[in-house]
Amino acid sequence: MNRRAFVQTTAGALAAAQMPAAAAPAPKMIGIQAGAVSFVDEGVEKVLDEFQQDAGINTLFVATFTYGRGIAGRQLSGQPLPDHGKQEYDNHGRNAFHGGSYTRIHAQYYKDTVLQDFRAPEFGDYDVLEAVIPAARKRGMKTMCWFEDVWSNNVPNVEQAQERQLDGGNAHTLCFNNPNYRNWLLGTVEDYARSYDIDGIMWGSERQGAFADALSSSHGGRVDVARTTCFCDFCERKARDRGIDPARARAGFDALAKFIRQEKRPIDGYYVSVWRLMLRYPEMLAWEMLWTDSLRETYAAMYQHAKSVKPALGVGWHIWHNNSFSPIYRAEQDLAEISQYSDFLKMVMYHNCGGPRMAGYIRNVASTIYGDVPADELLNFHYRVLDYKHEKRLAEIPQAGFSADYVFQEAKRARAALEGTKTQLWPGIDIDIPTGGSQSKSSPDGTKEAVLAAFRAGADGVLLSRKYSEMKLANLRGAGAALRELGLA
Repeated sequence: MNRRAFVQTTAGALAAAQMPAAAAPAPKMIGIQAGAVSFVDEGVEKVLDEFQQDAGINTLFVATFTYGRGIAGRQLSGQPLPDHGKQEYDNHGRNAFHGGSYTRIHAQYYKDTVLQDFRAPEFGDYDVLEAVIPAARKRGMKTMCWFEDVWSNNVPNVEQAQERQLDGGNAHTLCFNNPNYRNWLLGTVEDYARSYDIDGIMWGSERQGAFADALSSSHGGRVDVARTTCFCDFCERKARDRGIDPARARAGFDALAKFIRQEKRPIDGYYVSVWRLMLRYPEMLAWEMLWTDSLRETYAAMYQHAKSVKPALGVGWHIWHNNSFSPIYRAEQDLAEISQYSDFLKMVMYHNCGGPRMAGYIRNVASTIYGDVPADELLNFHYRVLDYKHEKRLAEIPQAGFSADYVFQEAKRARAALEGTKTQLWPGIDIDIPTGGSQSKSSPDGTKEAVLAAFRAGADGVLLSRKYSEMKLANLRGAGAALRELGLA
């Protein structure tokens, strides 16, 4: 080597040595949702062993509060019991599912709300976070508090926080504009942040506004327009502040109720008739947006309050599966807007139960706004609008479910919508979410393909859902197989 070549080579080596090392890629979040009953029934260490060995789990989403069976309790009665945990249901007996808080209630955080007595009674004074966090920390696993917007009418004073229906009755749901509920949510966030060595908080609300509900624009049961919400004093006052006339909104919903209840096809058809009502009563759409903005303001308030207590906490939201079916609901989920107060989003992409749920959604809206459209054509319209390219016909999807390509398309779309933001995308992956007896069921290969599709689309992690107490171990191991193939477990 001549002198010039030596000097050039040496200078290059020195420059390379002085350059900062390339940052290692951020580790992927591999999470699972689990309720207190799993840790009580099986033991904390055994459950964590299973999680790490079967699926390389590094983040626990522990169900801390709910009155619903979706994220807490054992397997639903009538569904096959999984191959772990107690081989029994919890719908009766001394330890029957009740719901509420599975952590201690620290009263100092709930002074500004009438909602103060909401402890789950099933396990005495058992505190799931006290039981799980130390064991998780020893294994290098993170712990997230996971709670949802599901209440019981039996909670003392809950009627003072409930939404008001169009017909004047109280709903089972609570109003985001009611100070009692807003203060309970902020108190709960502060309680978790100050009382426990947690890594983050996730909250979910599987609801929508009065207009979408009136059209039964979801995969659940049909909605009676008279029971749509919210028309309480707090919401009406907020509407007036926005220049919305509550009386006009009520008149519009009354007219919509009359339209939906008629037995004969309208002279101008269903779609035209709904649009005529929307044009005559634009207050209905304004009322829908009022509800949606109230949810977004709730997200922002919870986010800011959690960060003021513990800035390092990760705070994010569970986005309802209706986002995969209803164009109205999807329009309301403006991810660029929501990202401003979200460290992460768990976007529900449940492929297996997605087929039966889409069929239910099509059945609902085919009886309201799309009553003129044959069901198969209506499904194809939604596939085009939602950009689903390879899903099956209406007669097949209840038995087949959705494909892994659905997960890919949804994750790819969400990743693009979040581009340029700090918000991480964690698709929720379906493992044994209950379906009807003849409907699609999870499989190890189906789970594996869904996880692979999520990461192929650019996801920052996956969240295995709904709850460990209904998952079969073989299907959980399907997720582990995908992670090992990707070098993530």
